[in-house]
Amino acid sequence: MNRLWGFVAAGALTVALSACGGGNNNQAQQPSGQPATETPATETPPATGGNATYDAAAAEAAFKNKCASCHGQNLEGMVGPNLTAVGSKYSRDQILEIIEKGKGGMPPGMATGTDAEALASWLADKK
Repeated sequence: MNRLWGFVAAGALTVALSACGGGNNNQAQQPSGQPATETPATETPPATGGNATYDAAAAEAAFKNKCASCHGQNLEGMVGPNLTAVGSKYSRDQILEIIEKGKGGMPPGMATGTDAEALASWLADKK
């Protein structure tokens, strides 16, 4: 019986970790195989995280695409840690380093470039 639970736990962990690698697909596919048309984003004023200016809506969208499968849709934590108050624990630069280099079970490079910068700023505002 213990061996069965071990296999079940290993399978669940494999599924959870494989879900963390998604999000690099920039265009959703419609059933017909054609790219989905994007709805134009509404203009929102940029937010400031630490010293960086960023688009909070874009940062939240990047989080939902690249991070939510492990950290939860509401930052509540799942396989990855709870991030609801991550800005109280880490600075923007520390968060950016974690995003770029990984930490613990999180692989490096889950987000890069402007996505990583915006995510770091957005998460730094979570206090």
